[in-house]
Amino acid sequence: MPSNGISPQPYILAIANQKGGVGKTTTAINLAAALVERGARVLLVDLDPQGNASTGLGIAPAARKKTAYDLLIDEVPLVEAVVPTEIAGLMLCPANSDLSSADIQLISNEKRSFLLHDSLRAVSVATLSLDFIVIDCPPSLSLLTVNAMVACDAVLVPLQAEFFALEGLSQLMLTVREVRRSANPKLRIEGIVLTMSDSRNRLSQQVESDARSTLGDLVFKTVIPRNVRVSEAPSYAQPVLSYDSGSKGAEAYRALAAEVLARHPIAAHEAQEMI
Repeated sequence: MPSNGISPQPYILAIANQKGGVGKTTTAINLAAALVERGARVLLVDLDPQGNASTGLGIAPAARKKTAYDLLIDEVPLVEAVVPTEIAGLMLCPANSDLSSADIQLISNEKRSFLLHDSLRAVSVATLSLDFIVIDCPPSLSLLTVNAMVACDAVLVPLQAEFFALEGLSQLMLTVREVRRSANPKLRIEGIVLTMSDSRNRLSQQVESDARSTLGDLVFKTVIPRNVRVSEAPSYAQPVLSYDSGSKGAEAYRALAAEVLARHPIAAHEAQEMI
């Protein structure tokens, strides 16, 4: 990291899938925690009105004085909304149910699709010295998700290892293509990560085989297993890496973070220097 404490523009990664229950928030929390474990400084932006990422990192509703809603509706500077978490190096911009009305409130705003972009790329954000910003999107292709896609460098898609999983990707891919064409020409798919996989289950094996044959290198080598520790961790307001560091789920998210860092050599180099 530069000696003056001012970092380059962080790499912005949106975790998105319009289908709920695919491990999106779990992936956002645990990937962020795993990147921090490797030495990176990470901000998790909770853009889901359910606020599950905020709860999962132990930020009580009463402690969410400024939220992602304030960034979008009142254009509050990001640095005023960021709160620390129990994990050193991991910061959070929290969310609450106010976000559920954001789509309606923003519809008349000419900058409605660029508000998060402008907030995350403001000059003052450099004072946070971030390596990564991870955005937990809502489970829909709403204006909130479009804001995330316009703001980010790439989209990471959690894909549950279940029947019809690949069919659900088509609408998301169309949205990415439209955002790339209209607002963010550099937007790319970071990759597809298979989640809730059971290696003993023939269906999980078939979904993985179909995904790799259809999408090739776009699919991460890492597969996130169905793991009870991953499911239990949010109820203790911890990432699984803190809740049960030696679990298969924790090891899988460490492997995913290693793949992400390998794809971004500068971030990986800086992260290793900080260990």
